[in-house]
Amino acid sequence: MSSPLRTSGLLTALATLPGERIPVGTIVAALKDRTYALLVVLLGLPNCLPMPPPIPLVCGLVLAFVAAQMLAGRAMPWLPEGLLGKTIGKPELAKAVSRALPPLVRLERISRPRLTMLGGTVAIPILGLLILILALGLVVSAPFIGQIPLGLAVCLVGLGLVERDGLFIIAGTLVGIGGLVLSAGFAYAIVSGISELI
Repeated sequence: MSSPLRTSGLLTALATLPGERIPVGTIVAALKDRTYALLVVLLGLPNCLPMPPPIPLVCGLVLAFVAAQMLAGRAMPWLPEGLLGKTIGKPELAKAVSRALPPLVRLERISRPRLTMLGGTVAIPILGLLILILALGLVVSAPFIGQIPLGLAVCLVGLGLVERDGLFIIAGTLVGIGGLVLSAGFAYAIVSGISELI
């Protein structure tokens, strides 16, 4: 899993790690210098498809935790020992990767290093703030389909970081704005409904 591997190659390598169950700590160690970017992609991927609660909530909370560390300027993310010790079944991981690979490969065909300053060291805290906002949007998104634009936005930003493609980061930001508007509308409808009942 050397640095030249693209996102699809990294995910394929993760799915072929030895063992029936793979500890989260092993996955994080394997990601090396691209831990932040790949964690963002991995946490965004489940939300690109209709998913039942509490998947968007859990992904959103973990993503917010990771984004807050990017915002704070940490070089590598810190994860609790309890989380690092948890394991993921290889069949589940392989299934998730197989679903993710076709769109990722298509995106990789059109991605290349450009506008690299948007993914540079100076920009990481700003991107951390952006991802934090998107993560909070995931937490309050409408069930089943409301998280899809936000999940796509998170994946585009993460992929832009991995591939050093600022255009993907811009696209993710624009998609994220649309997703946040939808989530805000959903949250407003819920609050309005509750206030009418009261």
